[in-house]
Amino acid sequence: MLENVNEGVSTFLNAGGLYVAPLEYQGYRTEILASKTSAWIGTPLNESPIYDVQGPDAARFLTSLCINNFTKMKVGSIRHAVMCNDKGQMLADGVVMMIGEDHFRTYWLMPIIDFHVSRTDMDVSGTNLSGTEFFIQIAGPKSLEIMERASGSDMHDIKFAAHRVVDFGGIEVRVLRLGMAGSLAYELHGPMDQLDTVFKKLWDVGAPLGASKLGRMAYLLNHTEAGFANIFIHFPMPWFEEPELAAYCMTQPMAMFFNYNRQLVGSMGDELEARFKTPYDVDWGSLVRFDHDFPGRAALERIANNPPNAMVTLEWNAEDVADIVASQYRGRDAVAYQPIDDRPSDNYFVNPSGFHYHADKVLFDGAPIGSSAGRIRSVYYKRMISLGFIQREHAIEGKQLTLLWGAPGGPQKEVRVTVARTPYLDLANNKDIDVNAIPRLSVDA
Repeated sequence: MLENVNEGVSTFLNAGGLYVAPLEYQGYRTEILASKTSAWIGTPLNESPIYDVQGPDAARFLTSLCINNFTKMKVGSIRHAVMCNDKGQMLADGVVMMIGEDHFRTYWLMPIIDFHVSRTDMDVSGTNLSGTEFFIQIAGPKSLEIMERASGSDMHDIKFAAHRVVDFGGIEVRVLRLGMAGSLAYELHGPMDQLDTVFKKLWDVGAPLGASKLGRMAYLLNHTEAGFANIFIHFPMPWFEEPELAAYCMTQPMAMFFNYNRQLVGSMGDELEARFKTPYDVDWGSLVRFDHDFPGRAALERIANNPPNAMVTLEWNAEDVADIVASQYRGRDAVAYQPIDDRPSDNYFVNPSGFHYHADKVLFDGAPIGSSAGRIRSVYYKRMISLGFIQREHAIEGKQLTLLWGAPGGPQKEVRVTVARTPYLDLANNKDIDVNAIPRLSVDA
């Protein structure tokens, strides 16, 4: 029983019958702001697919599949891994930790990683650990203080993009310095049957310090503000466009749920191919290493020197947004646009028919130049923003563009949008924060 994780939940999310999880505790506004003043503590990624790769060829195997090179990775380090198809479109991206010699733990690379393990001649083995490990996130200026008081352990030595095992009162917990809140942030991983115990330790310390529990509604607002495109939020993946991979995915119902029977919504309509992204489309070109062969290398080499698209933040015109809201209240015979104020983001939580992907057309002088996805109501900045994937020539901060709101065939509204700073979040970044300025506190402090 998750008595402590679920205590205080106001709304639960039923994710297509696969699992039930906290959607909101105190409300997404309070929860998201906690990372700016104290900390939020949450389990939105508790169902993350986890997969271990081991064996003498483990580093070479991962390198052969990813745009990254893992052959010089060190134990205790973390790397962002990206896998592509032959077109250079991303099939998966996630985190890889090296936890031992020839032993790597991956997150969100399943089922693609297992598909390749089942076909390789390299000396590697794979183990699906999904559901066996908890995944707690904590973010905010007081996150380190809360963790150290809760565990009685000094964790100042854990650098950004690094990890090590910490003793949480007799429970081994792997702590990573990583996160998307735009502030000091960590992840805690450990045995699933110890989730509630570890969560309680953190909450008992965090609550008096002004921390908040984090539900999924608030969690989904982070990536757009941070300028970090996210699978399942900003773009789908072409798993079912390749027959062999599609057939394999159908044998993995839990892992393939988010990308199966994709429901395409927004003014992009049924345009699917344009929704797939390359690493260059989402500003991850710096991750690509052409020092090894990998699926999609030839396609990415063709665009590397002059990528046609760029990712930007789009700031929506407040008056145009207000007009969409007002259209709902002009009488039964008036034109009403697709509602925009009934949820803080374009993530659809009631989806028994399949996962919904929302994308809107972006125009310049009436001509399409790209798309927008991941619209959120930014509570901190009091703005509506989204990520735009547009022709590079238009990716100029301050440039005025137009976004088309509303599904094809229904009422549509042209919304003025401005190319804004990316990332939109302009607070100190996790990797740049000097934790030595934070006092070392014991469990009794």
